[in-house]
Amino acid sequence: MISIILHGACGQMGRVITQMAAEDRDITIAAGIDAFGEPYADYPFYKKLSDCSEPADVIVDFSTAAAMDQLIAYGTERNIPMVICTTGLSETQLTSLKEASQEVAVLRSGNMSLGINLLLKLLKTAAKTLCPNGFDPEIIEEHHKKKLDAPSGTAIMLADSINEAAGGKYSYTYGRSDRRSQRDPAEIGISSVRGGSIVGVHDVLFAGQDEVIEIKHTAYSRAIFAKGALAAAKFLAGRGPGLYDMSDVIGDES
Repeated sequence: MISIILHGACGQMGRVITQMAAEDRDITIAAGIDAFGEPYADYPFYKKLSDCSEPADVIVDFSTAAAMDQLIAYGTERNIPMVICTTGLSETQLTSLKEASQEVAVLRSGNMSLGINLLLKLLKTAAKTLCPNGFDPEIIEEHHKKKLDAPSGTAIMLADSINEAAGGKYSYTYGRSDRRSQRDPAEIGISSVRGGSIVGVHDVLFAGQDEVIEIKHTAYSRAIFAKGALAAAKFLAGRGPGLYDMSDVIGDES
């Protein structure tokens, strides 16, 4: 049985993980942490990580970037592996996570979905053929109106996958309203839509002369992210120091 500390327990994803963990015989939640919510499950709740002394095998984080510094310090000090699902992290925080991974296992992903992580591989294949032949990559991402960061971490992951396959020649453009000029052939445009209760839609276009190739992923439920996070927790439990991502989890399961 793998015990987890759920960081961000009262958020939408925290509640989904709580429900799925209750149905998973290999997972138990040792404690939940949330600065803004109230207890709703039968495990201990704390407002601050520093108040939590329950032993655990893994921390699963679906919180906010503002809480990341405290989490990194806590996980490193207590030598508890960390599954980081929060997006919108600063470069300083990303550097801190990399440094922490030298002491404790860290798995970070902008998206825990199996489908998205397969899409990353497909985009690399597409980009190697299409980008040298003049196709322009563009990304449109859609999320619910309560999402704080834009563009989404997943959109950046998708852009990075294309850029890596293209030899790093692209810069990212997050809006074009401030300029009047033709599209730069060395850019990937990333557009964000926020509204309603959209769980997550990521649409990647390769626009060529007289033809367009579109690759799209639609999330209909947050359960796909919770399932991935729990799979990541199982993967990370007992691992030595290192920086991992969902491709490691998928490879481990296959």
